[in-house]
Amino acid sequence: MGDKAHTHTGAAGRATAADHPTSVRNVVLVGHSGSGKTTLVEALALTAGAVNRAGRVEDGGCVSDYDDMEHRQQRSVQLSLVPVEWDGIKINLLDTPGYADFVGELRAGLRAADAALFVVSASDGVDGATRMVWEECAAVGMPRAIVITHLEAARADFEEMTRICAEAFGGDDPDAVLPLYLPLHGPPAPDGHAPVTGLVGPLSRKLFDYASGERVASEPGEAELPQLDEARSLLIEGIISESEDETLMERYLGGEQVDVKTLIEDLERAVARGVFFPVLAAAPAADGARQGLGTVELLELITRGFPTPLERTAPRVTTPEGAGRELRMCDPEESLVAEVVKTSSDPYVGRISMVRVFSGTLRADQTVHVSGHGMTDRGHEDHDVDERIGALSTPFGKQQRPVSHVIAGDLACVAKLTRAETGDTLSAKDDPLLMAPWEMPDPLLPLAIEAHSKPDEDKLSQGLARLVAEDPTMRLEHNQDTHQVVLWCLGEAHADVALERLRSRYGVQVDVVPHRVALRETFGDRAAGRGRHVKQSGGHGQYAICEIEVEPLPGGSGIEFVDKVVGGAVPRQFIPSVEKGVRAQAAKGVAAGHPLIDVRITLLDGKAHSVDSSDAAFQTAGALALREAAAEARIHLLEPVAEVSVLVGDDYVGPVMSDLSGRRGKVLGTEQTSGGRTLVRAEVPEIEIGRYAVDLRSLSHGTARFDRRYARHEPMPAQVADRLREEVRVAS
Repeated sequence: MGDKAHTHTGAAGRATAADHPTSVRNVVLVGHSGSGKTTLVEALALTAGAVNRAGRVEDGGCVSDYDDMEHRQQRSVQLSLVPVEWDGIKINLLDTPGYADFVGELRAGLRAADAALFVVSASDGVDGATRMVWEECAAVGMPRAIVITHLEAARADFEEMTRICAEAFGGDDPDAVLPLYLPLHGPPAPDGHAPVTGLVGPLSRKLFDYASGERVASEPGEAELPQLDEARSLLIEGIISESEDETLMERYLGGEQVDVKTLIEDLERAVARGVFFPVLAAAPAADGARQGLGTVELLELITRGFPTPLERTAPRVTTPEGAGRELRMCDPEESLVAEVVKTSSDPYVGRISMVRVFSGTLRADQTVHVSGHGMTDRGHEDHDVDERIGALSTPFGKQQRPVSHVIAGDLACVAKLTRAETGDTLSAKDDPLLMAPWEMPDPLLPLAIEAHSKPDEDKLSQGLARLVAEDPTMRLEHNQDTHQVVLWCLGEAHADVALERLRSRYGVQVDVVPHRVALRETFGDRAAGRGRHVKQSGGHGQYAICEIEVEPLPGGSGIEFVDKVVGGAVPRQFIPSVEKGVRAQAAKGVAAGHPLIDVRITLLDGKAHSVDSSDAAFQTAGALALREAAAEARIHLLEPVAEVSVLVGDDYVGPVMSDLSGRRGKVLGTEQTSGGRTLVRAEVPEIEIGRYAVDLRSLSHGTARFDRRYARHEPMPAQVADRLREEVRVAS
C-alpha cells in the first residue's frame, strides 16, 4: 500500500462476476451532502479505467447520480452501485446519499458493504450526523478510512482537518486516526492559496506528483524531509500500537528498525480489523487528465487494506418459521442466501433488485425462494413465494452488463422479481431461509395525499404499493379514523421524492392535503336524553322510546353500557338494540364528528308497542337519545398524546426542552447516555408534532433523533379546541 510507486492503468471497466470471495471488496461511501462522495466515485472509476472521462460512461451518461430525478434534485437520493477493477480485484463502490432524509439508502449501503470510506469536505468539516454513522460502524466493528476532499477550497487545510477527524472519530485513541500521505502544494495562486499537486508517503518516502494528470513517482526534496520524518514517526507508532505483535512496540522503543514491509503488513491488518483508520486526500482529475489526486492510493488501500467478504460476520440466518440455521457464510458452494438491499423500477425492464449474496451462488434463470418477514408495521405483508429470476447483471450507470452468476460476497442486480421487496431474503427453493433484517429508522413525518382525479384514483393503490416495496423507510397508512391515506416519510425531501416517483414512474398525480390527527369526544358532565322514534305510515309503524343517562368515565374506559330498566318498560329482546344504536352513534360522534369514548350510558326507561316496535326502531331511538343528551351537555374534544423520546447532544438539550414546552409538551425527565448525549422524555399532543421530524433536525443541526408512541387521549384546551372548530368551519 504505502510502498508502491507505480502508476496502474487499471482494467478496461468491464468488471463482471468475481470468481472467488477473496477477489471482491465491498465499500460504502459515507458523508454529508456535498462532501464529494459521488465525485470521488467517478474519479476512482476514471483512474481504474472504467470510464472514458470523469464521470462518463461510453453512452455519455454519468456513472453515478444517473437518475433524472437526481439531476432535478441536484443531489443523490438513492444508493448507487459502481463496480470497478483494480489489480485483479473487483471493487463494488456503493455511493450513498448524504442528506438525512435518505438515511434508509445509507443503511442499505452499510448492510451491503464490508468497509466504509468516510468522505469529509475540507471546507465543511465533520457534521454531527456523520459522527453518528461513525459510531454505528464502530459498534459493529466495520473497518473505516477517511478521505478528505475539496482541498482546492480557499481555506482548506489538510493538517487541520486531520486533527479535527482524529478528535471526532478517534474517541479514546486519536492516534488511531493518522494520515497515510501528506499533501504536496504547488506554487501559490493569486489569492494566496497553494493548490495540492501531489502526495508524499511517510512509509515509502516517495513523492507522487499528479500535476501532469498522471501519477509520477519521485524522491522527496530536502524541503519535504522534516515534515515527512515527523509524520513517519507518528504513523509508525500508531501502526505499532495497534499491531497484533505485542513485542513490536518494545522492539521499536528499544531502537530496533522495523522494516517497511512489516509495517505495511501490520497497517493492512489493523485497517482490516477496524482498529486503525487511515486519512487520505483525494481530488477529481482535471479536464483531460486520467488520474485524480490520491485515487491510486485509495484504490491500493481498498484492495490491500480493506477486508474481503470472507472476513465479515454475516447476519443471523433462520428458517422462515424462526428456527436457527448454521451456514458456512461466504462459501460459494453452500446453500444460497442473498438479500435484496435495494429495489427500483425501470420503465423498460420493470422491477430491478440489487442483491448481496452472502452464501452460495446465484445463477441466471434460477428459481429462488423469496422470504419477507417483519415489516407488517410499515405496510408490507409477510410473504414466502417461489420466483424465477430474470437476467443477472452488473450495473454501471444506466447500463446493465449481463453476468451468468454471482458468487458469495459479490453484488449484482436481478431483473423481474415481482414479489421481492427491499430487505427480503433470496434462498434455494428446496432450502428456504430468512436473514435477520437490518435496523431502519422510523418514518415520522406524515404526508396525507388524495388522488388528483378518477384515473389517478384507479392507479393510486398499485403505485403506493410499489413505492413502499422499494423503500422500507416509508410507511403506508390507511387511517380508519380520519379516512386519510398517509405516507409516513423521513423528511420533506423524502416526501418530495416520493411524490415525484408516483408521478414520473407510476403515472399517478396526487394532491397533498392537511394531515388530521384522530380526535375523540367525551362528555364533560352528566346528562340525560330521551329518544323517541314514532312513525305511522300505513301497515306496520315504528315505535320505540328510550331514556338514557350519560356520565363521563376516566380515560381509557371506552364505552360502558348499563341496563337499569325495571318492570319490562323496554322488552328484553330490544335492550341489545338500544345498545347497538348508542354505540353506532358514539362511533359517528355527537358534536364534531369524532368518535365518543370514556362514557357510561345507562338505559333507565322506555316504552314499546306490541306491534310496531322492532330492532331497527330501538336502534334509532338509542341514537336519538344519545344525541339529545349531547345537546344538553358540555362535550370535550380529546386529542391524542404521544410519548416522545429525543436523543440529543448535550449542547442542544436546553433548546429541545424549551421547544417541547412550547408545543404544550410536558417533560417527564432526562437521562444521560454515552457519547455526550441526553435522552429527553416528554408527553406532547400529536397535533403539535406533525412536523417535528423537520423542526428537530433544524433545531439540533441534524444531530438529534426521536421516536414516538401513542400514550392516550386527553382533553384539548378550550382555546385550542375553539380554534380547531373555527378552522373546520372556515374550510367547509
